[in-house]
Amino acid sequence: MDYRTTTSLWRGILLAVGIGLLVDADSVRAAEDPRTQPAERREALSLADAALRALKNNLDISISRQTKESRLTDIVVEQAKFDPTLSVNGQYNRTVNPLNRPVFGGTGGTLNDITTFDQRSHSVTVDATTNLLTGGNVDLNYSPARSNVNQNVASGFLFNPAWTGGLALTLTQPLLRNAGIDVNKTFIRIAQNNATVEEHVFRDRVLTVLATVEQTYWEVVFANENLKVAEAALKAAQELLASNRAKAKAGVMSIVDVLQAEAAVASRVEQVLVAEKAIRDQEDQLRRLLNPGEEELRLDVRLTPTDQPLVALEPISLQETIDIAIEQRPEIVQAKKNIETSEINTKFAKNQLLPTLSFQGTMGMAGLGQDYGDSVNKNLSGDYYNYGAGLVLSYPLGNRSAWSTYNRRQIEGKNAEASLVSVRQQIIVGVREAVRRVQTDFKRIETTRSARIMAEKQLQAEQERLKVGLSTTRFVLDFQRDLATAQGNELRAIVDYNKSLSNLARHKATTLDRYNLQLQ
Repeated sequence: MDYRTTTSLWRGILLAVGIGLLVDADSVRAAEDPRTQPAERREALSLADAALRALKNNLDISISRQTKESRLTDIVVEQAKFDPTLSVNGQYNRTVNPLNRPVFGGTGGTLNDITTFDQRSHSVTVDATTNLLTGGNVDLNYSPARSNVNQNVASGFLFNPAWTGGLALTLTQPLLRNAGIDVNKTFIRIAQNNATVEEHVFRDRVLTVLATVEQTYWEVVFANENLKVAEAALKAAQELLASNRAKAKAGVMSIVDVLQAEAAVASRVEQVLVAEKAIRDQEDQLRRLLNPGEEELRLDVRLTPTDQPLVALEPISLQETIDIAIEQRPEIVQAKKNIETSEINTKFAKNQLLPTLSFQGTMGMAGLGQDYGDSVNKNLSGDYYNYGAGLVLSYPLGNRSAWSTYNRRQIEGKNAEASLVSVRQQIIVGVREAVRRVQTDFKRIETTRSARIMAEKQLQAEQERLKVGLSTTRFVLDFQRDLATAQGNELRAIVDYNKSLSNLARHKATTLDRYNLQLQ
């Protein structure tokens, strides 16, 4: 291949690259044309604002909050089992039967024909009952009634119509199975424990959401800073391209150096486009966590993070950090409450092994009068009364169901204790790993900073060598690329360090303390 053929080939490549750059530039300008894009809105956002908005609007937190509140209703349901019940029952009955023989008070001494026996009654029963925390039941019953036989016939009756009244109090109290306040408050205490567990599940969800918001926020910061690195690399490549074109025009540089610079510019343009897309992607992820609503989410809102990442090492004591995590992590409280619930269930199951022995006692008063007032006076006079007491004993032979339940509750208790040990071990290992990550990421900041400084010095030296003709465009472009990589690595180390601090706070369950927030 001769020189002219080689020159023509390079000119063709240059023309193709140039056309490609023009097309890319036109595409970028079209994409950036406000007439082809919906209006966008810029919004400055601090990390604290993002955290508060997430706590207020995040869907996961809303679902967990409603679940927590539903657990509180379970407590009321169990307590309501000991609420008194009042019932009223009113009846009217009339029975008209044919008589085949005399009835004292309803007919005469003998019957010459079929005689009607007309009996009428009005009654009301008022009953109040309640379950006691001791396991017993108290029932108070009042039942006034009016009755007459063969209306307007009074022979043989003291009162016709007659008013009767009955007042009775009945007490039933278990003495073995289901006896005692502790046993009968079992399900109330379990509901309270479940509510406490759900509160800590809610707190755990809040901590998780806040940690996710922090992680995503720092990714938005990284994406914005990474765009600046890509734009700086593009600017450096464009400046080198302009210099090479001037030198090629003056005849002191070959067309190959110009082509290499143009190819580098095209590559840098691509990196800028990718970096811009990464910003949009991370902004959408952060906005989703903030849950602005569907209509707001449809709008083109650009988030501008205002917080800068930390680059100073925070003092960390491993043992102190582990102690804080053990004390504050919601999982510890959940595991302890599960153990307490298992103990309550085991005690209840053990009680169910006992025979059923119940005391039953009743006492009442009766009254009779010619009207309601007279009946009430007689009823309350205490002249007519009744009372009784007794014991009821029952026991299922073998009682296999109760024994099986008791054995299962004991196994559940052992599993709950083992779960607590497992949770503590997981927390300790997780905290140790989180502390190591913080320390490692901080060291990465120092090493990547040194690497970036060396890359800057190498690029500067290579640019000086290029000016005096001791280097080539390819070497300068390589050092520009190395500098951009070193800057990106330093930026990634800084952001990773801040994400590690967020991760450590999540492991200690102190994320809320960073914002001076308390869950009510």
